[in-house]
Amino acid sequence: MFLVSQAESLRQLHQNHLSNYNNQEQQAIELMGLLNKLYNDNDVQVTLFGEAIDSASVNQVLALHEKAATRQQGATAIDINDTVAMVRAISDAGIQSASIDVGQLIANNTDITSALSSLEGGKQNGATDVVLYGFGRIGRILTRLLLSQASTTRGLQLKAIVVRPAAAGDLAKRASLLERDSIHGSFNGTAKVDEDNNGIIINGRFVQVIYANDPSEIDYTAYGIDNALVIDNTGKWKDEAGLGKHLASKGVQKVLLTAPASGDIKNVVFGVNNDTVGEDKIVSAASCTTNAITPTLKVLNDEFGIDNGHVETIHAFTNDQNLIDNYHKADRRGRSAALNMVITSTGAAKAVGKALPELSGKLTGNAIRVPTPNVSLAILNLNLKTAPKSAESLNEFLKDVANSHQWQSQIAYTDSTEAVSTDFVGTKHVGIVDAQATIVTDNHATVYIWYDNEVGYSTQVLRLAAQMAGINYAKLPA
Repeated sequence: MFLVSQAESLRQLHQNHLSNYNNQEQQAIELMGLLNKLYNDNDVQVTLFGEAIDSASVNQVLALHEKAATRQQGATAIDINDTVAMVRAISDAGIQSASIDVGQLIANNTDITSALSSLEGGKQNGATDVVLYGFGRIGRILTRLLLSQASTTRGLQLKAIVVRPAAAGDLAKRASLLERDSIHGSFNGTAKVDEDNNGIIINGRFVQVIYANDPSEIDYTAYGIDNALVIDNTGKWKDEAGLGKHLASKGVQKVLLTAPASGDIKNVVFGVNNDTVGEDKIVSAASCTTNAITPTLKVLNDEFGIDNGHVETIHAFTNDQNLIDNYHKADRRGRSAALNMVITSTGAAKAVGKALPELSGKLTGNAIRVPTPNVSLAILNLNLKTAPKSAESLNEFLKDVANSHQWQSQIAYTDSTEAVSTDFVGTKHVGIVDAQATIVTDNHATVYIWYDNEVGYSTQVLRLAAQMAGINYAKLPA
C-alpha cells in the first residue's frame, strides 16, 4: 500500500512539473513573438540582465530566466509571466529605438508605465552600410552576429565582404567556412552562393563579395554601397596613413580597426572610454585582451586604487603561429602551436593606459600562447592602494559590479568550482571573473578573468560600430 501511494505521489509530482513547464513554454513562445515584432517594427531591443532573448529558442528563453534567478543570493526569481506582462506593456506603448532591460526593471520593482512615458516618441535610427574588410576569424564571427538577428531595415547593414583575389571556387569555400566552424559549431541559418552576382545570400540577405589587394582599388558606390563603415579585420594597416586608404575609397565614411592602432588613433574599449569618440573617422577597438581586462581594472581602480601590477595572459593560439615547427619571423612563434606553450609579448597591458590614462605606465604584461583554439585567461596581479578585507569581500564587490546595469554587458562572474575554458566558448560577456581563483594578501590581489577572445571581443566591436554609425537607443534603466 505504501509503495502504491509513493508511486502515485511521484507520478503526480512528475505531472505537476510537466504541466508547469508546458505553461512556461507557451509563455516563452508568446514572448519570442512579441520581441521579434518589437525588434522588426519598432527597433526596440529587450534584454534580460544584459542578455538578448529575442532570437533565442524556447528552452534558451526559459534557461535565461532560470539563470537570472541565481544572479544574487536572496534575489527574487524572474518569473516569465512577469517578463511577458512587461513586454506586452512595452509593445502597447509604441515606443521607437529603445534598449530595455526587463530583468533589471522587474528586479527593482519598476513601474513600467511611468518609466516608458519618458521614452515615447523616440527618434528612429536609420540604416548604415557595413563592409567587412577581411573574412578571417573575427570577420566571420562578426558576420554571424550581424546576420543571426532577425532582418531589419535599420541599424548596421552588412553589405559587402572584401577579400584578396582567389581561385575559382572561392565563394563556396567562404560560405562553407561561415556555415561550419570547428569551435562555434554550425551557423544559425543558411549561406547560399550567388555565383552570378559574386556574393553570398546569408539568411535571406545578399552580401557582395569584393576581391581586391588594396582599398584604393574599390569604388563601393558601384555596388550600391555609400557612406559605409568599413570594419578592417586584417590588421595589415594600423596607422592613419594605412587605414586612411579606406577613406579614400569612394563610398566610405568611417573606419573601425579590430586591432590595437598606433599613432594618434584612439584605442577604445566600449563601456570604458567610448565617450571619447566624437566625429573621429578612424577608430580602433583595441585588442581582445584589452577589452577583457580594462572594465575590471577600471572598477578595481575606482574602488581600491591601483598602485601597479602585472597582467599575464594565458591565450589560445592564433592563426599567425605555425601548426608544426617552421620558419617564423617572430621569436618562438615558429614552434608548433598545437604542441607547445609559447611565451610571447603582448601590448594589452600598455594599451590599457590608452583607454584608462590613470593606469598609464602602471602595468606590465606578458602572454603565453597555449594549445587551445579559443577562450583565454587573464591573470591580474595588482598592488592596491586600499586593501580589500578578504578575498570574499573582493568577490562580493565584483559580483555586485557584474550584476549592475552599468557593467553587466562587460563584466560577468562565476563562482563555479567546475568552470573550465570550454564553458565560456560563445559567451558575449567581455570578461568573466573566476571567483574561485581570487587571492587577497594584504594590499595585493590576484584576479582571474576568462574571455572568449573571438565572440566576446566581436560583441564589443559591434557596440562600438553602432556608436560610430550614430545609432542611438533610449535606455531603460537609464
